[in-house]
Amino acid sequence: MKMGIELEATPSVLDEKLTFVKVHMPWDVLCTYAEVLHIKLPIQPNDLSSRPSAWRYVSWVTKPFNPSEGRIGKEAEFFTAAFEKDRLDNFFVKDKDTFFTQAMRSRMAFYILSRAPYEIRGSIKKFGINKLLDGGVYRAAYPLHDSRFNVQSAEKGCNSERFLLYEEWAHPKSFYKMQPLDLIRKYYGEKIGIYFAWLGFYTVMLMLAAIVGLGCFIYGFKTQETSTWSKEVCDPEIGGKIVMCPQCDTCKYWTLNSTCNTSKKLCIFDNFGTLVFAVFMSVWVTLFLEFWKRYQAELEYQWDTVEFLEQEEPPRPEYEAKCIYERNNPVTGKVPYTACGRCFRISLGIGTIMLILASIVAITVYRLVVFITFSAKLRNHNLMDFEPIREYVTPQMATSVTASIISFVVIMILNMLYEKVAIWITDFELPRTKTDYENSLTLKMFLFQFVNYYSSCFYIAFFKGKAVGYPGDPVYLLGKYRNEECDPGGCLIELTTQLAIIMGGKAIWNNIQENLIFRYCTRSGSEKVKPRWEQDYQLQACSKLGLFYEYLEMVIQFGFVTLFVASFPLAPVLALINNLCEIRVDAWKFTTQFRRIVPEKAQDIGAWQPILQGVAILAVASNAMIIAFTSDMIPRLVYYWSFSVYPYGEHANNTMEGYINSSLSIFNISDFKRNPRNTNILLPYNFTTCRYRDFRYPPGHPREYEQNAYYWHVIAAKMAFIIVVEHIVYFTKFILSYVIPDVPYKVKEQMKREKYLTQVILHETNLKLAWATDGLGAPCGPQSHFVWPSR
Repeated sequence: MKMGIELEATPSVLDEKLTFVKVHMPWDVLCTYAEVLHIKLPIQPNDLSSRPSAWRYVSWVTKPFNPSEGRIGKEAEFFTAAFEKDRLDNFFVKDKDTFFTQAMRSRMAFYILSRAPYEIRGSIKKFGINKLLDGGVYRAAYPLHDSRFNVQSAEKGCNSERFLLYEEWAHPKSFYKMQPLDLIRKYYGEKIGIYFAWLGFYTVMLMLAAIVGLGCFIYGFKTQETSTWSKEVCDPEIGGKIVMCPQCDTCKYWTLNSTCNTSKKLCIFDNFGTLVFAVFMSVWVTLFLEFWKRYQAELEYQWDTVEFLEQEEPPRPEYEAKCIYERNNPVTGKVPYTACGRCFRISLGIGTIMLILASIVAITVYRLVVFITFSAKLRNHNLMDFEPIREYVTPQMATSVTASIISFVVIMILNMLYEKVAIWITDFELPRTKTDYENSLTLKMFLFQFVNYYSSCFYIAFFKGKAVGYPGDPVYLLGKYRNEECDPGGCLIELTTQLAIIMGGKAIWNNIQENLIFRYCTRSGSEKVKPRWEQDYQLQACSKLGLFYEYLEMVIQFGFVTLFVASFPLAPVLALINNLCEIRVDAWKFTTQFRRIVPEKAQDIGAWQPILQGVAILAVASNAMIIAFTSDMIPRLVYYWSFSVYPYGEHANNTMEGYINSSLSIFNISDFKRNPRNTNILLPYNFTTCRYRDFRYPPGHPREYEQNAYYWHVIAAKMAFIIVVEHIVYFTKFILSYVIPDVPYKVKEQMKREKYLTQVILHETNLKLAWATDGLGAPCGPQSHFVWPSR
């Protein structure tokens, strides 16, 4: 009250022990703190003629997808300037009641409340409503909604912006409409607005990626029956006569054609279209980030955050409570600026990363144990002798599906554990301000989630089947578990299965969780009887971290779409479907279930921007390595373009005939050391050798079971492919980032025009004062600073 605001206490109509304190902001206080916070307000309508859009001829196509113009009209464009109370006449004040928006009023009120001093025990001074909330003096502090979400306010002069947002944005019937971003920003503030702008832009860009990815999938689906290597695997005269070596110490011998269905499915994802799509996605992610910068620059200008001045944040209550040492604040020069041994706390907190490494080892060991268990079950129960099971179920397929499902469950469990660990570490580090706390937690949570969600995918893509030795001398993990091998077609189909289950399961789980946890608040009494502030009190309080979990969910999804897209071209399609639901679910939560959030200014998406850029850079190397080391594309290309004769097959006329035979090495069963020939094998013919996936010399050769020349040719081709593709893509990314300016030319023109008007309009007063007289009547004209002679 000493700072100029008015307080009004009102008892609750439902709880006699509850009292609401309403905060009113008089006009003079609003003007004062609008100047303190450097809030930009209109000075003159925008007089720059807008250039005709190239899309104006097809506007009739997009018109049905826009919000209803009768309800949400296009806001007038103004040039703005930082508010100055002494120059109020220079600002475009049409109505004092609407000059400051509701979001501006709430922001100024919270600024005062968060800095208002109070005393306890007569001498100890404290600051801010946050400290009182943390101590339980007040139960909550929140801005009021302007009306009920499903009923337009009957109060005269009330805009019912919440009702408009629900009808045109959050209601299920409006799922196909574009988001009213200006109204979202006006009602919730720039920080909420920039999140939904980014989410909407990301979803629109996903449409292009989804179309190309779906086309790649259809191409693979159509060509799976005509694939030469798939035909050879399924051919009884070729794949049916190739006896494969056991892939574990308790496994049986098996014929290659038992993986016929797996081979056909592999052809859907492992084809030359996938290579094109991987390169396309590497370029797409660059275009996405560059065009987002341009779109973000437009929003910065439209929402007046171009020269946004960050205010000095007050310390967090937890920081003040635990810090006892004081020193001068280097920014404000005031005391206290407490110090709490930050280096020691950060160093100690980093040690908990060992928990993540332990979980990775545990999941890897699990996969090995499950593979051995399934193989033993199939052997003991003779399931492989039953034709339908032998045709559709293999140890590799059973392990892949079940391990992916269990891995997803483990990921969800570890997700909760890592979240608590990340929060604990950040709390222990004791960041000084809310922004410092959010940035520190953002980095930790992303690293934890990165390892949690992607570790199994990286294992399958780059480690599984890479160090297995050969049947006579396999490699054992911890001296006990034999390293699991890939299917003869490679690990790509297993990586695809893993991605589909984790990505799809995560999207389904998140949507179910949000719809079940966030429910309509319990209503007691009539809505017409309860006042607005009491209705809002019964809504759910927003998390202290705000949009943190919303961003985290989308950034993890962005990683799935970009890092492993070479193995799963349908990832953008799944992401697009999920995001279309996510936008409406988030809109529904904010509009109907949450109390109104304190509006905050924001120029960009904060710490998530460099994280996205890091993921985009890593995605190029990841996809290149997946194509080189996980898929079978490079060995096929080497076979196709080679004219040499290799030990196990003859290549002629640039066809793929004989590729399967050439990609399998021969092993003499009598050379087994730890796995003698299985006498229970039921095959219609006798055999003395078996085949395995590798490029090694055959038994009897002077260098038997050593890698042959073909192996080194393939390795060289893989390394060359990675180097060439990475350099081409990175060079393309550099050219695109250089050619596409971060700020559109139109926005630059408007910014220059705005600065000019600010100088002309707001500083004319200074020019007039320069020629005015002082209190004694003496002229106060400009002093001479330059003198030059004249004739």
